[in-house]
Amino acid sequence: MSAHGHGHGHGHRHGRIGRLGHILRPHSHEAADKVDSALEASAQGMRALWISLAGLGATTVLQAAVVAFTGSVALLGDTLHNAADALTAVPLGIAFVLGRRPPTRRYTYGYGRAEDLAGVFIVVAIAASCIVAGYAAVERLTHPQPVEHLPAVAGAALVGFLGNELVARYRIRVGRRIGSAALVADGLHARTDGFASLAVLLGAGGIALGAPWADPVVGLLITAAISVVLWQTAREVWRRLMDAVDPALVDRAETALASTPGVLAVGDVRLRWIGHNLRAECDVIVDPGCTLVRAHQVAVDAEHSLLHALPRLTGALVHPDPEARDGEDHHAVLAGHR
Repeated sequence: MSAHGHGHGHGHRHGRIGRLGHILRPHSHEAADKVDSALEASAQGMRALWISLAGLGATTVLQAAVVAFTGSVALLGDTLHNAADALTAVPLGIAFVLGRRPPTRRYTYGYGRAEDLAGVFIVVAIAASCIVAGYAAVERLTHPQPVEHLPAVAGAALVGFLGNELVARYRIRVGRRIGSAALVADGLHARTDGFASLAVLLGAGGIALGAPWADPVVGLLITAAISVVLWQTAREVWRRLMDAVDPALVDRAETALASTPGVLAVGDVRLRWIGHNLRAECDVIVDPGCTLVRAHQVAVDAEHSLLHALPRLTGALVHPDPEARDGEDHHAVLAGHR
């Protein structure tokens, strides 16, 4: 919902400006198009999830079968990691479905935050797979057991790498296209799983060369790799929960606002992600001698500039403030209007 009705909600704190502006010039920012765009983004996310779930599920089943008759603890760690990665599709799918629901009087911003909560679940799943893989590797180091059928282990590891890399590329591409940090994080997680699968190949090669300790050592290396992914994913999810954005987006927003005719200067600019959509709250400085209608029009034009500059932006609240006259403290003027 934005500062100007049209399905974005009116947000001018100068209520008279908003009311008079809407009486004289009702308008729309193609609200229906924005709803369709949001639904299409969710549909793309769902499609990416189910396709990747099928691919990783098949990879996991194949690897689990090989683990059962070879006893490779490195491959076990890789299998657990792949299973955890595949299962993250479930909370993300639920989040995408919830995100389609319209705002209510209780959830006035809608349900986009469900996607960020799904990111928390992903972090927990990665942590669990890290603990299990690490425990299995340490247990095998202290209680060595032979690994059999090394060609099968190597083949399963290669399948794991190819499956994960294909899923990673697909998830990352779709996640960036629709602005989903959780889906991108999930894709990066899958990519690391792929490299972990290559490590299993090294373990099998070490065993073939007469180093039985190579398998559990590779298992520990995979655990370390999972730990790195855990840290990176937790950091990204934390940033989303704390409303962090790429500073480059703020720069683009300020440039778009400053280039709008009638905007003399740009004040505060605040951006936040809600699911895979952006929202903005901004202050612009206008001529103190302009009419209420003109001030409103400048704010409308500034919002249009933002919507074109930030593709994932679905709503903006733009507040026009009068420029301080000679001898006036501009900050005091701003405070007086709030």
